[in-house]
Amino acid sequence: MLKTVKLKRAVEKPHVKKDDTVIVLSGEDRGKKGRVLQVNPSRGMAFIEGVNFVKRHTRPTKKIGKGGIIQKEGAIFLGRVGLFCSQCNKITHPKIVDHGGEKARVCKLCNEPIGKK
Repeated sequence: MLKTVKLKRAVEKPHVKKDDTVIVLSGEDRGKKGRVLQVNPSRGMAFIEGVNFVKRHTRPTKKIGKGGIIQKEGAIFLGRVGLFCSQCNKITHPKIVDHGGEKARVCKLCNEPIGKK
């Protein structure tokens, strides 16, 4: 049962990458904007800065110091987030364009490059 559920959620090529700016489309944090910290295509989830905070009970360690209840970002489904284009200030899906042998992601609405240049 679990294997079929994981396969349904898996994404072959996610539309967002690390360090992209996204907007949450549905759920408790709808309308919030944040930067993608990590993408997990096998689970179909992403971690977004400042969105979907969860509380974790942690033990004291050298890295953390004092233990206790710590708030950190939780995973959110990729279908609940939309890629934000900073040029046209809208949510878009990127299209992949070939520029002299290099592939680049481009906004479908304004044809401006998305992400690293």
